[in-house]
Amino acid sequence: YTDIVKKAELVDYSSVKGCMILRPYGYAIWENIQKELDTQFKQTDHENVYMPMFIPKSLLQKEADHVEGFAPELAWVTHG
Repeated sequence: YTDIVKKAELVDYSSVKGCMILRPYGYAIWENIQKELDTQFKQTDHENVYMPMFIPKSLLQKEADHVEGFAPELAWVTHG
């Protein structure tokens, strides 16, 4: 799967392990999937949710000056 979507230029690898970057065509596919799922959810009285992405502390520390301004608003996952 990953070889195919990479070769088709639908995604790129991210520096965050386990995360991929959706390129324009990949994102268009994702939008169509969301639209279809949203329709089905609403028909069955279900609700959508959005889960935040996680960024390792080590990567945030590389951008310490930039992160400093909003660091108090970050939620840290300390186990898992």
